[in-house]
Amino acid sequence: MHSAVLAVAVGILVIVAYEDVRTRRIPNSLSLAIAALGLARIALAAEVLDAGYTLAAAIIIFAITFALFQRGGIGGGDAKILPATALLIGHRELLSFLFLMSLCGGVLALATLAAERLDLSFGHFRRGAHASSTGQSERGRVASKGSTCLMASPSPLLA
Repeated sequence: MHSAVLAVAVGILVIVAYEDVRTRRIPNSLSLAIAALGLARIALAAEVLDAGYTLAAAIIIFAITFALFQRGGIGGGDAKILPATALLIGHRELLSFLFLMSLCGGVLALATLAAERLDLSFGHFRRGAHASSTGQSERGRVASKGSTCLMASPSPLLA
């Protein structure tokens, strides 16, 4: 039964990762499912002392992640999924998990920054193609900071 709980948890965590990368959001239902599986794992283990340490670790992690969320350091989904995952991992493997998670998060952050830089550096190619296909450049649509009128207004009254 313990293996079945972990197998389901891995499947849910794959969905969590996909949703987080795709939409930058982690649905509450997935965080609750991971927490429920973690509590089921604790109940199946039937080790009272380990259960207490794991629950205490999850509460501490929740307090830390909630404080980070309040200060804008992490997102709300991260603040919910980390304590839920702590219930699943257990206190014995928690530090290894957090270390591995931070390494993976760092790689993902670097990949995201690189993708954004590439998107910005190739952005002028897309604008050039857009300007040639519509006959109007992006500069003509945006008013300068000091200007009070639009240069290329869609309104027939201002044309």
